Amino acid sequence: MGGAEDGAHAAGGPASNGHANGAVEEKDVLRRLIRRCAYLKYVEGRLGDRTLYADEILRDGFCLNMIDTPLCPLKVVTNLQEAVWDADIVINGLPSTETRVVFGEIGRYWKERVNAPVIISLTKGIEASLDPVPRIITPTQMISKAKVISVGEWTATNSNIYKSIRVKVKIYVTFSKVPLDNILYLGGPNIASEIYNKEYANARICGTDKWRKPLAKFLRQPHFIVWDNSDLITHEVMGGLKNVYAIGAGMVAALTNESATSKSVYFALCTSEMIYITHLLEEEPEKLAGPLLADTYVTLLKGRNAWYGHKLAKGELTLEMGDSIKGKGTIQGVSAVDAFYKLLSQDSLSVMHPEANKSVAPVEMCPILKTLHKILIKRELPTESILQAIRDESMCDPRERIEMARGQSLYRPSILGQPNGDVKA
Repeated sequence: MGGAEDGAHAAGGPASNGHANGAVEEKDVLRRLIRRCAYLKYVEGRLGDRTLYADEILRDGFCLNMIDTPLCPLKVVTNLQEAVWDADIVINGLPSTETRVVFGEIGRYWKERVNAPVIISLTKGIEASLDPVPRIITPTQMISKAKVISVGEWTATNSNIYKSIRVKVKIYVTFSKVPLDNILYLGGPNIASEIYNKEYANARICGTDKWRKPLAKFLRQPHFIVWDNSDLITHEVMGGLKNVYAIGAGMVAALTNESATSKSVYFALCTSEMIYITHLLEEEPEKLAGPLLADTYVTLLKGRNAWYGHKLAKGELTLEMGDSIKGKGTIQGVSAVDAFYKLLSQDSLSVMHPEANKSVAPVEMCPILKTLHKILIKRELPTESILQAIRDESMCDPRERIEMARGQSLYRPSILGQPNGDVKA
């Protein structure tokens, strides 16, 4: 596993097809190592005759976005089983789109464990599940409910032809070795590269008392203050939500030549939508206002999702390139746009539209989210449409949207997967 989201593949584990397509071909890797006279040390490392460290591997160019950044004294292994089978603490820096599959694989190695490890997830993406009821699935839930895939064989006999046929069957076994109590979420407001450079930063670790308090104390440094909170799932969802609107912020900045006024108008509109959405997710949304706005602010300033939106609007990237970008990793805001749009489009979550005086799906109260979905997912509109959305004369005052949320009983506990309303980790 990786120690940071951007550097997850520095450990040499198997990459997804998306990452593999953006990486150099195997022959090119071998040629580069031979030119650098570095091939032999990897052979020795694989034979166990030599210990390889992260700084060596980074210098050899195996990490796409942290060149010349030493991670020593981390020991680097090239096998997933070797990395995790007896680990006490595992850091998940995988994109949400890969978390379920990889932890299903890891579950095979943990089947014989007596004590479950502690997992700290850095992942900010989410998924939407619409059956049987609309709800959000977060990376920590994916890890806790990951399924181990095993393949068995059974023999079937056809009495008509008197022949036995051996058939391979996939068997899915629910993997519950790691209870949700052992899984934590570490989020912002911060930028990873600035933490590495020892710039002052804050973070928040969320989960049960047993692990979050000692881990918060363990992680705390003079330049890195770590708060702790019991509300795991909600903070995780908020971490995914801010990435949605960060992409639009990057577009607005690029299209208006960094106009401070346009960016502030967008910020007012998008945060009012985010606050509206938190009223659907949380019974007491006011307590999330500070952390949510702070995390959103820093992501809009310098996060990879804002960078992605900026590059799209400038034409330096295209949607056809996908959401896995060389040197940046996975842009998780793209899949989050789709997930939140699908979730909030469900009629079963309908809310009252105060002006139309009729029930509508919650997404109808979020025009920025709708526009981002048409740009990024449906690909019906150009990036310039984000400016039309914020300049729409029919757009209501952001304050009015917040008052709508406060004036209605919007809370839907089932969205976070707990029909009884018990949404805390």
